[in-house]
Amino acid sequence: MSVAVETGTWQLDPARSTVGVQHKTMWGMVTVKGIFTGLKGEGEVSPDGSASGSITLAATSLDTENAKRDTHLRSPHFFDADRHPEITFAVRSATPGDDRAIQVAGQLTVRGISRPQSFTAHLTEASADAVTLVAEFTVDREQFGMGWNQLGMIRGRTTVTASLHFVHAAS
Repeated sequence: MSVAVETGTWQLDPARSTVGVQHKTMWGMVTVKGIFTGLKGEGEVSPDGSASGSITLAATSLDTENAKRDTHLRSPHFFDADRHPEITFAVRSATPGDDRAIQVAGQLTVRGISRPQSFTAHLTEASADAVTLVAEFTVDREQFGMGWNQLGMIRGRTTVTASLHFVHAAS
Protein backbone atom coordinates (compact mmCIF):
# COMPACT_ATOMS: atom_id res chain seq x y z
CA MET A 1 0.00 0.00 0.00
CA SER A 2 1.46 3.35 -0.98
CA VAL A 3 0.60 6.56 0.84
CA ALA A 4 -0.11 9.84 -0.92
CA VAL A 5 1.74 12.88 0.41
CA GLU A 6 0.57 16.44 -0.21
CA THR A 7 2.19 18.14 -3.20
CA GLY A 8 4.23 21.28 -2.67
CA THR A 9 7.18 22.41 -0.58
CA TRP A 10 8.20 20.70 2.64
CA GLN A 11 10.70 22.05 5.22
CA LEU A 12 12.83 19.88 7.49
CA ASP A 13 12.06 20.37 11.18
CA PRO A 14 15.57 20.12 12.71
CA ALA A 15 14.23 19.92 16.27
CA ARG A 16 12.38 16.69 15.40
CA SER A 17 14.99 15.20 13.05
CA THR A 18 18.22 13.28 13.61
CA VAL A 19 21.10 12.11 11.46
CA GLY A 20 23.59 9.80 13.08
CA VAL A 21 26.64 7.78 12.13
CA GLN A 22 28.26 4.71 13.61
CA HIS A 23 31.49 2.98 12.74
CA LYS A 24 33.42 0.11 14.27
CA THR A 25 36.93 1.02 15.43
CA MET A 26 39.66 -0.61 17.50
CA TRP A 27 39.74 -3.55 15.07
CA GLY A 28 35.95 -3.95 15.25
CA MET A 29 35.73 -4.12 19.03
CA VAL A 30 34.29 -0.63 19.67
CA THR A 31 31.44 1.10 17.87
CA VAL A 32 31.74 4.88 17.76
CA LYS A 33 28.40 6.66 17.43
CA GLY A 34 27.67 10.29 16.75
CA ILE A 35 24.80 12.64 15.95
CA PHE A 36 24.86 15.68 13.70
CA THR A 37 23.10 18.47 15.58
CA GLY A 38 23.19 21.06 12.78
CA LEU A 39 20.89 20.09 9.95
CA LYS A 40 18.56 21.76 7.49
CA GLY A 41 16.66 20.68 4.43
CA GLU A 42 13.68 20.96 2.17
CA GLY A 43 11.86 19.02 -0.46
CA GLU A 44 9.31 19.32 -3.20
CA VAL A 45 6.60 16.73 -3.82
CA SER A 46 5.27 16.62 -7.39
CA PRO A 47 1.68 15.79 -8.37
CA ASP A 48 2.80 12.30 -9.47
CA GLY A 49 4.02 11.60 -5.90
CA SER A 50 7.73 11.75 -6.69
CA ALA A 51 9.96 14.11 -4.71
CA SER A 52 13.29 15.89 -4.80
CA GLY A 53 15.16 18.06 -2.31
CA SER A 54 18.25 18.28 -0.15
CA ILE A 55 19.54 17.74 3.37
CA THR A 56 22.55 19.67 4.65
CA LEU A 57 24.57 18.79 7.76
CA ALA A 58 27.06 21.10 9.46
CA ALA A 59 30.28 19.04 9.56
CA THR A 60 31.32 20.71 12.83
CA SER A 61 28.07 19.66 14.52
CA LEU A 62 28.98 15.96 14.82
CA ASP A 63 28.82 15.03 18.52
CA THR A 64 30.26 11.67 19.61
CA GLU A 65 30.29 12.66 23.29
CA ASN A 66 34.11 12.82 23.22
CA ALA A 67 35.50 16.32 22.57
CA LYS A 68 38.98 15.12 21.58
CA ARG A 69 37.54 12.62 19.08
CA ASP A 70 35.12 15.25 17.70
CA THR A 71 38.04 17.64 17.11
CA HIS A 72 39.92 14.88 15.27
CA LEU A 73 36.84 14.08 13.15
CA ARG A 74 36.67 17.76 12.11
CA SER A 75 40.34 17.71 11.06
CA PRO A 76 41.74 17.12 7.55
CA HIS A 77 42.04 13.38 8.46
CA PHE A 78 38.27 13.09 8.27
CA PHE A 79 35.65 15.77 7.47
CA ASP A 80 38.13 18.66 6.95
CA ALA A 81 35.38 20.92 8.29
CA ASP A 82 37.37 24.16 7.92
CA ARG A 83 37.54 23.69 4.15
CA HIS A 84 34.29 21.73 3.75
CA PRO A 85 31.84 22.94 6.40
CA GLU A 86 28.79 21.17 4.94
CA ILE A 87 27.82 17.63 4.08
CA THR A 88 24.94 17.47 1.62
CA PHE A 89 22.63 14.89 0.22
CA ALA A 90 20.81 16.05 -2.91
CA VAL A 91 17.77 13.92 -3.61
CA ARG A 92 17.44 13.43 -7.36
CA SER A 93 14.41 11.18 -7.04
CA ALA A 94 12.26 9.77 -4.28
CA THR A 95 9.64 7.41 -5.64
CA PRO A 96 6.91 5.87 -3.49
CA GLY A 97 6.58 2.12 -3.55
CA ASP A 98 4.67 -0.51 -1.65
CA ASP A 99 4.25 -0.74 2.12
CA ARG A 100 5.32 2.88 2.81
CA ALA A 101 8.73 2.31 1.21
CA ILE A 102 10.31 5.11 -0.80
CA GLN A 103 13.16 4.47 -3.22
CA VAL A 104 15.62 7.35 -2.84
CA ALA A 105 18.42 8.13 -5.28
CA GLY A 106 20.71 11.10 -5.00
CA GLN A 107 24.17 12.47 -4.58
CA LEU A 108 26.10 12.56 -1.31
CA THR A 109 28.81 15.23 -1.04
CA VAL A 110 31.43 15.01 1.72
CA ARG A 111 34.73 16.93 1.70
CA GLY A 112 33.80 18.36 -1.72
CA ILE A 113 33.63 14.85 -3.23
CA SER A 114 30.27 13.75 -4.65
CA ARG A 115 29.15 10.16 -5.10
CA PRO A 116 25.80 8.60 -6.05
CA GLN A 117 23.89 7.11 -3.13
CA SER A 118 20.65 5.10 -3.20
CA PHE A 119 18.64 3.54 -0.40
CA THR A 120 15.13 2.72 0.75
CA ALA A 121 13.45 5.09 3.20
CA HIS A 122 10.29 4.28 5.12
CA LEU A 123 7.40 6.63 5.74
CA THR A 124 6.53 6.39 9.44
CA GLU A 125 4.19 9.39 9.58
CA ALA A 126 2.14 11.02 6.84
CA SER A 127 -0.52 13.67 7.28
CA ALA A 128 -1.56 16.80 5.42
CA ASP A 129 1.02 18.86 7.32
CA ALA A 130 3.75 16.46 8.52
CA VAL A 131 5.84 13.62 7.09
CA THR A 132 8.51 11.54 8.82
CA LEU A 133 10.96 9.37 6.90
CA VAL A 134 13.48 6.95 8.40
CA ALA A 135 16.40 5.40 6.57
CA GLU A 136 19.62 3.52 7.15
CA PHE A 137 22.43 3.00 4.65
CA THR A 138 26.18 2.50 4.60
CA VAL A 139 28.95 4.63 3.15
CA ASP A 140 32.54 3.81 2.26
CA ARG A 141 34.37 6.76 3.86
CA GLU A 142 37.45 6.17 1.70
CA GLN A 143 35.41 7.18 -1.37
CA PHE A 144 35.21 10.63 0.21
CA GLY A 145 38.93 11.02 0.94
CA MET A 146 38.71 9.84 4.55
CA GLY A 147 41.30 7.09 4.39
CA TRP A 148 43.03 7.83 7.71
CA ASN A 149 43.41 4.49 9.47
CA GLN A 150 46.19 4.47 12.02
CA LEU A 151 47.34 0.92 12.79
CA GLY A 152 44.44 -0.47 10.77
CA MET A 153 42.01 0.39 13.59
CA ILE A 154 39.17 1.58 11.35
CA ARG A 155 37.78 -0.92 8.86
CA GLY A 156 34.56 -1.39 6.96
CA ARG A 157 31.74 0.94 6.12
CA THR A 158 30.07 3.69 8.13
CA THR A 159 26.37 3.28 8.87
CA VAL A 160 24.21 6.39 8.51
CA THR A 161 20.81 6.50 10.20
CA ALA A 162 18.28 9.27 9.67
CA SER A 163 14.88 10.19 11.00
CA LEU A 164 13.70 13.23 9.07
CA HIS A 165 10.56 15.12 10.02
CA PHE A 166 9.19 17.53 7.42
CA VAL A 167 6.37 20.05 7.73
CA HIS A 168 4.29 21.28 4.81
CA ALA A 169 5.26 24.85 3.98
CA ALA A 170 2.46 27.39 3.80
CA SER A 171 1.50 28.19 0.22
